[in-house]
Amino acid sequence: MTLASTIQQLCFLVLAAVVVVGALGVVLLPNIVYSAFLLGGVFLGVAGLYLLLNASFVAAAQILVYVGAVNVLILFAIMLVNKKENLAAIPGLLLRRLLSGGVCAGLFVLLLRVAFTTHWALPGPLPVGEEATIRIGEHLFSDYLLPFELASVLLLMAMIGAIVLARRDVYSSDVITGEPVDQGLIEKTRTPLLIDPSAATAAGAQPLLETTP
Repeated sequence: MTLASTIQQLCFLVLAAVVVVGALGVVLLPNIVYSAFLLGGVFLGVAGLYLLLNASFVAAAQILVYVGAVNVLILFAIMLVNKKENLAAIPGLLLRRLLSGGVCAGLFVLLLRVAFTTHWALPGPLPVGEEATIRIGEHLFSDYLLPFELASVLLLMAMIGAIVLARRDVYSSDVITGEPVDQGLIEKTRTPLLIDPSAATAAGAQPLLETTP
């Protein structure tokens, strides 16, 4: 075993550990902000794995698209709509955790079986080199044009959804049913700084600024 292959295996183990630990942190941490930052670390770890496979263009696209766009969009959405709320107790939470844990464990065992029973072709194909970017561009705008455009539309929909969720429009009554909404959600009314004294007295409010003669 040469020094280069040893370093490559060590890099792979480190990057794989970063991806696995970061993915577990994304799922298990109660703080959603920490989960979003760990998700960015997972994306960076995947980009490092692409570099080990001599896929530099895919690694750069991974960083630009997922770390620079998707993860930043998630962080902006969290910062805009993150509010501390007292969540009600979920009925059957233990059973749900056991079922979800069983499903995840089954998928993990299936992946391990596929990894150890598949006859991988070693060594793999020779790297294309500088022509990789040209071939990827040809495939993106020919064979994979529709999925590429659908991914763009999906990112646009996610951005619009984040903007809609971040809006703070609160009405005194429900626009559909007409029922009064929770008054705790409505911001406190504030008397305007400049107000007509006669109109304020008629409305029962005290003027904040007196008019000068």
